[in-house]
Amino acid sequence: MGAGDEGGQPQENSNVDPKQKAIDDWLPVTASREAKWWYSAFHNLTAMVGAGVLTLPYALSNMGWGPGMTILVLSWVITLYTLWQMVEMHEMIPGKRFDRYHELGQEAFGEKLGLWIVVPQQILVEAGTCIVYMVTGGKSLKKAHDTICPDCKDIRTSYWIIIFASINFVLAQCPNFNSLSIISLSAAAMSLTYSTIAWAASLKKGVAPNVDYGPRSNSTADTVFHFLSALGDVAFAYAGHNVVLEIQATMPSTHEVPSKKPMWKGVILAYIGVAYCYFPVAIIGYYMFGNSVDDNILITLEKPAWLIAAANLFVVVHVIGGYQVFAMPVFDMIETLMVKKLHFPPSFALRFSVRTIYVALTMFIGICIPFFGSLLGFLGGFAFAPTTYFLPCIIWLKLKKPKKYGLSWTINVICIIIGVLLMTLSPIGALRNIIVQAKHYEFFS
Repeated sequence: MGAGDEGGQPQENSNVDPKQKAIDDWLPVTASREAKWWYSAFHNLTAMVGAGVLTLPYALSNMGWGPGMTILVLSWVITLYTLWQMVEMHEMIPGKRFDRYHELGQEAFGEKLGLWIVVPQQILVEAGTCIVYMVTGGKSLKKAHDTICPDCKDIRTSYWIIIFASINFVLAQCPNFNSLSIISLSAAAMSLTYSTIAWAASLKKGVAPNVDYGPRSNSTADTVFHFLSALGDVAFAYAGHNVVLEIQATMPSTHEVPSKKPMWKGVILAYIGVAYCYFPVAIIGYYMFGNSVDDNILITLEKPAWLIAAANLFVVVHVIGGYQVFAMPVFDMIETLMVKKLHFPPSFALRFSVRTIYVALTMFIGICIPFFGSLLGFLGGFAFAPTTYFLPCIIWLKLKKPKKYGLSWTINVICIIIGVLLMTLSPIGALRNIIVQAKHYEFFS
């Protein structure tokens, strides 16, 4: 996978090899540099706000008010800071754009090591998220169906996952990020809508009788492990960094207006949207139901049935868009490998085969392991926390070389320490959850 020096600024494109340019114009990330600043807003919002927002009241109930709110706010601030770093580093070398996360990694850690550090983590996050979205999409379709028609014949989750996948088989053929703009916009709108339904319906229901904000479990061990697991839930709510450079690669860039200007404008709007989705749902959901809240706030609400069914359908639309945004960099990696390393000619047939196989694989894993979400809590700790919380800081220290013990250096070191703690602690909680719940796991359920 090339080190990305081909996608320079418009004025400096004249010395690019025409064959190389034809390939870059075909690859999904570098195909179009025409994106508007608001594309960045809804692509980032779609990537960031997953259906995981609905588990935030439950995460808060495992942490308690003080630590829970501190961690929610800290995560929002740190990830906004590391996202800013990535936007800044996209064009830190004049005439050169780091269009992909691994290209930035290669610049910092060297050609080979950079690939090995970034690519496995990025693929784990992106493919893992796609599998979780397969399961979430299928389960949300099932929930909507069962809520609207409680007396209908029960349809297995596997069939709902196949129905959800069939939509993604078609949409996966969108050639590049810009062609996803309508899908991504709808997904971002839906995430705002179902988040609003979650907190507004909780407000309407009012504070539960005998509400209790104490620990959920009686034993200290359970409380500690639930806390660690909740840390993971919060960390995984911020996974958008894995696609941010790829989104910025679609922005036009000139000497007068570098790509970071429109990109940052969009990121700010996206992060306001993230705060609007996360904080009210977490705070109001926990305040109303205390430690009796379910791990999905919509389950706790139950009524009115039509509203809960609608919210589940909005979740489906959102995870369709989210699936496509997270799949696009994976498609780009595979297609880059096929065309540049294995010398396949760029063609529709190649693209169709690669993407159909990928969607089929994520669907198959989702059907086989419908409890993949709890496994991701364990796996994700190793990949979500680094790529979001501290890898950007390490790259920043390596490439920008701020003054030792200065403000920039200190902030980055603090972020790295918090990120490493997250990476080591959250999988412990998730691993215990897997062991405790293992007896309930059913393959092909």
